[in-house]
Amino acid sequence: MAKNLEFKVRYESLDLLLPKLADLKAKRQETINQVDTYFHNPKGRLKLRETDTSDEGWLIYYERPNTLESRYSIYQLCKVDESSVLRELLTAALGVKTIIKKQRVLWMYQNTRIHLDTVEDLGEFVELETVFQGQSDADANQEHNHVKNTLGLETAEPIAVSYSELPKEKIREKEQV
Repeated sequence: MAKNLEFKVRYESLDLLLPKLADLKAKRQETINQVDTYFHNPKGRLKLRETDTSDEGWLIYYERPNTLESRYSIYQLCKVDESSVLRELLTAALGVKTIIKKQRVLWMYQNTRIHLDTVEDLGEFVELETVFQGQSDADANQEHNHVKNTLGLETAEPIAVSYSELPKEKIREKEQV
């Protein structure tokens, strides 16, 4: 399985990050409208990622602890040609846990993917994914921390869970008030 180092924070205004991304010399890649359908499964997380540009998608399985600090994630990806057919099959077999819709602006700095996410009904977030591509753990950690520090993310509200778990937390918070 592949491995990366992840960190996610809630961010008040993604536009405020643009000068910091320029200081970092990160490269803007693309803007993607994504729909992630999360399915019930016995361990880890399983989602089908679809975009509004084609019927191709990605089936993604990953395991990651729910911690507020940067954490390792192991994952497997499978490109699928007919994502709508697979979505129907997985819905029938496993059931849908939740659906997350977001606009993602992807930036890159070396091996670190910087996601500026606007998530429907949840707000704005920054997610870092430093992908392991032959570098040592120490080198990956150094790059990851450099990006995190340059963007000033240590002062933002860290998020320990997947977007798929945030709606449930939001509901619980309202019930407790």
